[in-house]
Amino acid sequence: MGAARVYAYGATAGLLGDLLLGDPRRGHPVAVFGRAAGAVERVLWKDHRGWGALHTALCAGGAVAVSALAARAVRRSPTASVLLTGAATWTVVGGTSLAREARVIARALEAGDVAAARARLPHLCGRDPHALDADGIARAVVESVAENTSDAVVGALVWGAVAGVPGLAGFRAVNTLDAMVGHRSPRYRRYGWASARLDDLAGWPGARLTAALAALAGGDPRGAVRAWRADAATHPSPNAGAVEASFAGALGVRLGGTLSYAGRVEHRPVLNSTGRTVQVADIDRAVRLSRRVSWLALATCAGAKLLCGRRGRGAPRAVRRVTSRQVKGGAA
Repeated sequence: MGAARVYAYGATAGLLGDLLLGDPRRGHPVAVFGRAAGAVERVLWKDHRGWGALHTALCAGGAVAVSALAARAVRRSPTASVLLTGAATWTVVGGTSLAREARVIARALEAGDVAAARARLPHLCGRDPHALDADGIARAVVESVAENTSDAVVGALVWGAVAGVPGLAGFRAVNTLDAMVGHRSPRYRRYGWASARLDDLAGWPGARLTAALAALAGGDPRGAVRAWRADAATHPSPNAGAVEASFAGALGVRLGGTLSYAGRVEHRPVLNSTGRTVQVADIDRAVRLSRRVSWLALATCAGAKLLCGRRGRGAPRAVRRVTSRQVKGGAA
């Protein structure tokens, strides 16, 4: 069994595992990695970009190396390779947890319990919930669903198609490091610079695929493309801007604007300014769109991997046929 089929079968199994089981409840590998990265930070931290870059290299490189050794250990067994790919996919994607948290907040808002929604919001994103009313919470949830569709699902599938299990683990490691140290606080402005920039690079292809698939799978493809082209570049994040703008256009809502992180107020440009204000019902619509995008991303990545695999196998056969004819012609 070739690498393309191993990825296709394993990634499908992993995404189904996430759909049916959600995240592992105990001993989650991402949580283990986070604790290890925190321990490395305690040893290395200095208010300097170079030490932050070393932290990023050690942690992300270590995750890739361990996963590469695991993939190498099972490479002679197609069944074991599929199982490893499936397990890795299951542990690094988080679509079910994302949908679950979003819907818990939606149910609280539907019941008029804004306090409960505020209490739950930190499970989903880093916004300051006390500064938000019901509409603001709903907008924050939709924006988080959009961004995390790329970060928690599509980006991992893309890198899994490119580099197998090491690609899956490496992407999740980089994304986790960005969440830990990649923000602009006084402690991490320099130390987290390398993690933030590496996350921007690693997330670029997945964000564009997510935006394209949101336009394809949403209710207003033209609106999604229009908002993506007009507004993505105005967002401070080179990746979140494309995804959130495309989701905004696809859903017909207006995202962006003023928000607060840990007491720091940001005034971001509005995405899809012709859209309407986000309502509670849009949370479920965003979750359904996220699901469609995730499965379309799997089909796209697996299909591309299988197509490349067929082309790769076809070239050597053509070369062998030409060589055989040349040998026969020379013998004659």
